[in-house]
Amino acid sequence: MKSALFTGAAVALGLLLASVGSAAQASSTTDQPTPTARRHGITKGGEAYMGWLQNTTTSAAPAVMAPTASVEGIDVSSHQGNVDWAAQWNAGRRFAYVKATEGTSYKNPYFAQQYNGSYNIGMIRGAYHFALPDNSSGASQANYFASGGGGWSRDGKTLPGSLDIEYNPYGATCYGLSQAAMVSWIRDFLNTYKSRTGRDAVIYTNLDWWTRCTGNTTAFNATNPLWVARYASAPGTLPGGWPFHTIWQYSSTPIDQDRFNGDMSRLQALANG
Repeated sequence: MKSALFTGAAVALGLLLASVGSAAQASSTTDQPTPTARRHGITKGGEAYMGWLQNTTTSAAPAVMAPTASVEGIDVSSHQGNVDWAAQWNAGRRFAYVKATEGTSYKNPYFAQQYNGSYNIGMIRGAYHFALPDNSSGASQANYFASGGGGWSRDGKTLPGSLDIEYNPYGATCYGLSQAAMVSWIRDFLNTYKSRTGRDAVIYTNLDWWTRCTGNTTAFNATNPLWVARYASAPGTLPGGWPFHTIWQYSSTPIDQDRFNGDMSRLQALANG
């Protein structure tokens, strides 16, 4: 009896430690959110999400009109928890991007439910990485992402991974990097990701941040699809000299909503590479 009790206690302790370890992995980053980030629901390191501080300032330049053919989608992170994918499908969403990683120490604890659930309901899905350029090199973060859910396979239902590069929820807007250094960091990430997966990553950003922190560089507009964030009636002036956007994040209500610039056949072509 004593042996059985000891064994049971040991198993229970092991399960507890495993649970604690899993939770620690999900939020092990030591970054502390700024007061502004806290007001947007980011209470600890790792909780950053796409468009958390979306700049909605309009430009005087002519707006880029919405496409005549498009596909509706969403993006999610740990903030959404377990997603009701059947409901999203019934609402007309046909693709999804799921946050996989942040920096080199955070993995979305809901990633499996969100990434596999969207796939199983019939959506074309992909993963995204929230970049922390002051945390580690672009190569380190690309490798962490590619190994942590950001991979790609030619199955017709997996989109190339996306680099979420935007406002810093933990400090200086441009992460303390000069414009030239930021461009170098982005290039390091993109080159490493392509070497790992064979695909050019999608870049998620907005005009204001890209202009401030990269000098509105045009270095990537011929290779990497643009996912532009602008909560308005049209995508507006595009950053970085991109001639067109591939995805437009146009709202965060009641969930981050995205529109693919083309019909389903073009979305499938992006997935197939």
